[in-house]
Amino acid sequence: MHTEELIPHLFRTEYSRITAVLGKLFGFEQIEAAEDIASETFLSALETWSFKGIPENPTAWLYAVAKNKARNYVKRKSLFNEKIAGQINYSAPHDWEPDIDLSDKHITDSQLAMLFVVCHPSISVESQIGLALRILCGFGIEEIADAFLTTKETINKRLFRARETLRRDHVKIELPGEAEIDKRLAAVLTTLYLLFSEGYYSESQTPVLREDLCQEAMRLAYLLVENEQTNKPPVNAVLALMCFHSSRFKARKNDNGEFVLYQDQDETLWDRELITKGVKLLRQASQGNELSKYHLEASIAFWHTIKEDTREKWDNILRLYDQLLLIEYSQIAALNRTYALAKARGNAEAIPDAKKLNLVNNHFYFILLGDLYKDIDKDEAKENLRKALALAKTSTDKQTIQKRIDQL
Repeated sequence: MHTEELIPHLFRTEYSRITAVLGKLFGFEQIEAAEDIASETFLSALETWSFKGIPENPTAWLYAVAKNKARNYVKRKSLFNEKIAGQINYSAPHDWEPDIDLSDKHITDSQLAMLFVVCHPSISVESQIGLALRILCGFGIEEIADAFLTTKETINKRLFRARETLRRDHVKIELPGEAEIDKRLAAVLTTLYLLFSEGYYSESQTPVLREDLCQEAMRLAYLLVENEQTNKPPVNAVLALMCFHSSRFKARKNDNGEFVLYQDQDETLWDRELITKGVKLLRQASQGNELSKYHLEASIAFWHTIKEDTREKWDNILRLYDQLLLIEYSQIAALNRTYALAKARGNAEAIPDAKKLNLVNNHFYFILLGDLYKDIDKDEAKENLRKALALAKTSTDKQTIQKRIDQL
């Protein structure tokens, strides 16, 4: 592998590890320094490896350079405080050698602690996702802007405000105690769930970005599952949900980039290994007395891994959606529940329920109505699909809807 190919790959895996370890060492007050050192480490790799070739152990080389840069930063900071600023309030004298532990266990512990910091309840959910993408996933500002369909300026301002809030509140980079974990875990799971959803349902034009978002959400969820203190039933349920959805990634789009409806997907493209993992995680999630929305959504996703249209399947999905809407109402869940009702009871029975939703600004709502009317009233089906076409934002969605109109 050439330097130009290897460095971006290593950046995605190692940047967040170096940043998390150095962030924990310096404290969140100096998180930008940790990010800068991690970035400078990769810049050094690009400059050095391009002339001298790739070292035998590239990851070890990166860690060694990061340690040296971190030690130099600590010395400069201490010297500045002592000699120039006239302060002795930094944590160590200028000749102190920090213990920079880049072992696998410490990296994992640091990333897990950082996950609870960036998901702190004092900042908005959008900021939590943005910080997670930047600090824990190594995404660039432009990539984050693309994911949120916004500008780099907006993301920079959002991350700046979030960092300032966490500094003002003196949030420490450490795994909370047992009682605090239970309180804070809900925010962490919400962030990971939304991060995954941003990739899975994203309107971004970049397919690679969409898959990266899902993979990073799963990687962070695995950190929670693999730690005894955070391996709770809702965590297993979230990861099971991600496994089930990710298993159908390759089947969701055709060669032209158009979405393939569930009933038209090629089942042979589904990842059976991920489905098996999801089943195991869902069993683990069933321990205890808690029933979260993640349990219900994972159970619904499990039934979708069975392609055959059986009455048992759709009755179970319909029942699960009824429970889900009682716990937490959402437009997407309501739409999906109506689709399940149509599969279980027939389109004619589902149409009145669909009309009650009246989601006139949601193109998926009109797609659903078009689907429900297609064998009952073709003119009504076309009219609803034309409304969906007018509301659709991406060229891919517009192409898919137009194709359905043409088929009618």
